[in-house]
Amino acid sequence: MGMCVWRGPRRGGPRDGGRSTTLLPSVGSGEPRGFTLVELMIVLAIIGIVLAIAFATYRNMHARGNEASAIASLRSIAAAQWQFAQTCGSQKYATSLPALGQPVPQTGQAFLSPDLTLADQVEKSGYLFKVTAKPLDGAPPACNGAAVADGYAATADPATPGLSGDRFFAINADRVLYEDTDTYLEKMPEEGNAGKGTEIK
Repeated sequence: MGMCVWRGPRRGGPRDGGRSTTLLPSVGSGEPRGFTLVELMIVLAIIGIVLAIAFATYRNMHARGNEASAIASLRSIAAAQWQFAQTCGSQKYATSLPALGQPVPQTGQAFLSPDLTLADQVEKSGYLFKVTAKPLDGAPPACNGAAVADGYAATADPATPGLSGDRFFAINADRVLYEDTDTYLEKMPEEGNAGKGTEIK
C-alpha cells in the first residue's frame, strides 16, 4: 500500500474560488533609502556652482552701479569747479573738496553737496574721491574764503578694487573724463591730456 502525502490546497482550487494566490513583494516595505556620500557631494558641488555664479553676477552688477555713480559724481565735481571759477574764484579753481562745500556768504549756498565735501578724501558708493591742486601763492582767496589754483585734478578710485569697482576715473580743469585700470591719484595733471587711460565720451 503506497503512502499518501498531503501537499496543501491547490492554487486555483475550490478554497480560493479558483483565483490565483501568487504573492508579490510589497512596494516600499523596506527601510527608506538615504543619499550616498557621492550623491551628497554632487548635490553640494551643484549648490556651490550656483552660488558662485549668483555671487559673480551680483558683484558685477554692484560694481557697474558703483562705477556709474562715480562717473556721475566726477561730473558733478567738474560742474561745481566750473561754477566756482565763474562766480567765486575769479576764473580760478578750488583746491579741495571741502572748499567746494564752503557756502558763499551772500547766498549761503555751497557749490557741491555735503556727501562729497566732508573731507579731503570722501568715500561714496564704493569709491574714494579726492581733489588735488597747487594753491596760487599770493592770490586773493575766493568769495567763500577758499584758496584758489589755476587748475585741479579730481580722481575716483574703487575703495576695494575688484569688488566695489574695477575702473579708476579722473577729470581735470579741461573737463574731460578718463578711465583706466590703475589709479590717477597724484598722476593726473591739473589741466591737459591725462597721458594714460581712455577718454569717456
